[in-house]
Parts: sequence; structure tokens; C-alpha cells
Amino acid sequence: MLLAGTATAQEVAEIPFFNAPPGAAALGGGIRFGQSPYRASDNEDQRQLDLIPLYLYEGKYLFARGVSGGVHLFRNDSLEFNLYTRYRFQKLDPDSNEYYAGLEERRQSLDAGFEFAITKTWGEITLDWVTDTLDRHKGQEARVSYRYNFERGPWTFSPYINWTWQDDNLTNYYFGVSEDEATPERPAYLPGESQWVSFGLNTAWQVSDRIVLFGNVGFGGADGRVLDSPLVEEDGFSTMFVGGTYLFGNARKPDYIGDPARVGEWSWRVNYGYQADGNIVSEIDQGDFSKSEVADTNIGGLTFSKLLTAGERVDFLGRVAWFRHFEEDEGNGDFSSYAAYIMAMGKGYSGWNNEEWFRWGFGFGMSYAERVPIAEQRKQAAKGDNTSHFLNYLEMTVDFPLRRVSQAKWLQGCYAGLTIVHRSGIFGTSDFLGDVAGGADWLTAHLECTQ
Repeated sequence: MLLAGTATAQEVAEIPFFNAPPGAAALGGGIRFGQSPYRASDNEDQRQLDLIPLYLYEGKYLFARGVSGGVHLFRNDSLEFNLYTRYRFQKLDPDSNEYYAGLEERRQSLDAGFEFAITKTWGEITLDWVTDTLDRHKGQEARVSYRYNFERGPWTFSPYINWTWQDDNLTNYYFGVSEDEATPERPAYLPGESQWVSFGLNTAWQVSDRIVLFGNVGFGGADGRVLDSPLVEEDGFSTMFVGGTYLFGNARKPDYIGDPARVGEWSWRVNYGYQADGNIVSEIDQGDFSKSEVADTNIGGLTFSKLLTAGERVDFLGRVAWFRHFEEDEGNGDFSSYAAYIMAMGKGYSGWNNEEWFRWGFGFGMSYAERVPIAEQRKQAAKGDNTSHFLNYLEMTVDFPLRRVSQAKWLQGCYAGLTIVHRSGIFGTSDFLGDVAGGADWLTAHLECTQ
């Protein structure tokens, strides 16, 4: 798939999570589609469709806003200065059109830099500068944008306009043709630096205290240097992004916890296990605990949780986890992966005395691995598919309170059980996850204690 210009795509991907109080955590998703400026065999090839998972957190220092995130270096009611990173969706796949045969692939990247925002009654101005962190386009980009928020009851309307400058490395990477790539129909061309202008409208509907639906649309275009590229066919492009988010609670100031004694509750967990053969859904969850035939590896982990919302039957937790992958014997070395996710933790009680018998949990979030696990490499290679360090994270767990088998004081808040650790793309439907269709699973035993 190709993608519309990054200037429009980034603004359209902005979602209504900026005014969330520090500590708020949410999950969501959206469908992004639009037109690409690149040459295509017919107009249908230019209508793009992509699923974007949204992992959202607004902390005192850290923040994650779907396709961007970073660190608050300074923040008050009207000013914000951030160490900033955002995903660059832009890419060109030579296999998408015969015209591109012989081109090097133009890949997506992760840019990082600084962001400054000022918010007043007259609107919001944002300035940011980013550079390539993955050594792909090796370029830099600066952007200035203005937006104004209109609030009408549960509705928010946010028109915006922005100007973007891209240096020659960035512009040449995505829109240039080198001498080695040139053909009689596709002459060599280097556009040099470029400027982009875009405008649009972001809308949001606050369905409830927890649910927000949004719909965003943007239009844009580049200067003549880009339009003269033999790779470009359209002189303008459009992008749309529709979806929703669900707020699970606030780690710093919980307001959905009925028992005052549980405010501030947190827990730690250690787990260790092996590479599983089956999938988390339809195999492991139905009792298939067999070891993998693809790779014989182990995994150990340490997880910290904070209570976001408490209920009579289900709690929601914010979790961060560190895993150590032991794959030296498989030739992949030992390495770490990291996960951040929301966990729904339910409880099962006896029917006659209402005592807690067990807990069950399901978690959803994101995972980053320093190396791609060897099982993922081999499974994807067998299908001829790509891999990704960054993938979706799923977790399923079941455990039992140790106070039912021991009166030891230190065990009264502890549980022992099984945890399934899972990394995968969302069936190859998401550019954000590298279009990966597949993943890997580990079956682990755990000990978790609540403080």
C-alpha cells in the first residue's frame, strides 16, 4: 500500500486525548484511508485502507497518543515542550505497480525531535522538528500548525491548517529517482527540499465519560518540485481517519474505585516459561500446552501493575512488563522485550460463601523486542512474510489466591497461576505494525503479589 503525504496523514491521525488528566490510560483503534500522490495504474489503487491500533497514556512526564509519543520536558495549562517521536507512515512498494520495477523500496520510519505547543483562547499553535531515527530517509522535517477547538455539548470540532518543510534527503528518498533506478519511462530526478500545505477538520463525539468516537478529514498538496517527480501523478491528496477510544481510568487520581482502601493499589509479578506451539486463541486457551516445534526457547519476565478502575467483578489495570528472551541455543542470542498494556482482571467467587476462588485476566497493548524472536523469524520466513520489532501484545492469565492454601502473612495478597504471552500483528492489516500477519506465544507460570 502507498500512503498520502505525511503532512496531511499526521494531522488527521491526531485524536481527542490531549486534554486527558495526567495518569489517564485508554485504548482505541481507527481506520485510515485516502489518496496517494504516487502514480497508480488506476484510481482504485490510490484509495488506501489501514487499521491503526491506538495505545494512549497521558502521564506527568510520559505520553503516548496513538502514532506519536514522548516525554514532557515542560508543561502547564498553556505551554508544552516535549521530547517527541512519531511514526512516519509514508512508503512506496515497488511491487505495487509495474511502473516501479527496479526501484528501491521506500520504507516507513520513526522520527524523533522536539515539539512546542502554546494554547490560548484564540487557538493552539504547534511547532515541531524531527529527524530520522532508523537511518532510512536520513532527513529532517519541520512543521508549524494552527488549530482551533469548538465545543458544542458532547461534540468537538477542530479545524486546522499547517505548513511543513522537508529537507532534500527526506524529499529525495520518497520522491526522487536515482541514476541506477532510471528508465526511459522514468528518468532520473532529485527534487531537493520541499514544502507542503494541508488543512482539514477533526471531530469528536463524547458518547460517555469513557467512550469517544472521532472522524477526521484532511486535504493537502506539495510544491512543484515534488509534483514534477516521475513518481507523482496527483497534484493533491486527501486522507480520512475514523475510529474510537475507551478510557479505562486514571493511575494518578483514580475516580472509579469504590473501596478507598484500594486507591493506589499496585502489584508486581514474576513469570517464567517456554515457547508454545499453539496460538493464544483457539489452541492454548483450550488446553494445548505443547512446546513449539519451531524453536526451543524460554522467557522470563517482571511486571508492575497499577489499579486504574475497580469493579465488583472486573478491575482494569495499567501494566508495564520487561521480558528476557533466552534464545542463545537457537542462534538468536539473549535479548529483552518490553510491553505496555491494559489488563482486565476478573474474579470468580464461590456460590455459597462469596469467597474469591480464582482470577482471570485479558490484556491488550503494545510490545517492542530488541531482536525479533526466532520463532517469529522462522514462521514468517516459511510464509515469505516480513517481521517487525514492534507488534501488538496480548496476554491471558488465570491464577488462584495463595491465602487459600497458606496462612503465611506475606502470601495473603499473592496469587499463583499461568500467563500466556503473545506478540503478533493484527492479521497483516496494519502499516503501524509492519503489515505482519503472525506472531509467537509463550506459556509461563507466575507469582503475583498485590501491595
